[in-house]
Amino acid sequence: MKHHTVTKNYKMLGTARTLRRNLTPQERRLWYSFLRNYPVKVYKQRIIESFIVDFYCAQARLVIELDGSQHYTSQGKAYDAERSDILQQYGLQVLRFANNDIDRHFDAVCQQIHNIIQSRISI
Repeated sequence: MKHHTVTKNYKMLGTARTLRRNLTPQERRLWYSFLRNYPVKVYKQRIIESFIVDFYCAQARLVIELDGSQHYTSQGKAYDAERSDILQQYGLQVLRFANNDIDRHFDAVCQQIHNIIQSRISI
């Protein structure tokens, strides 16, 4: 499968910077306790097209999203599905975790992220 080059809407830079400075408690925990020093580079609040994804690992072509309660409304689910479809057209896998997964099952979430990154970079 041919992957398209991931494009970025530079008009989103200000918003992305603001989000980087104002991480949710769950994003902060995942970033500082696991992803920041992960041996494969992961970016936080990265722009892909006109979306800002929570975390992005270019080498593994993996997007990691942490979902708060707004993602569980019918409107939120529809938006997330459309967004995931667009990201998948770039050959990206979208991995979603609920905020309470981070709160209650942090080690299991980290293990799952690790397993998927390792499996995707060894292809």
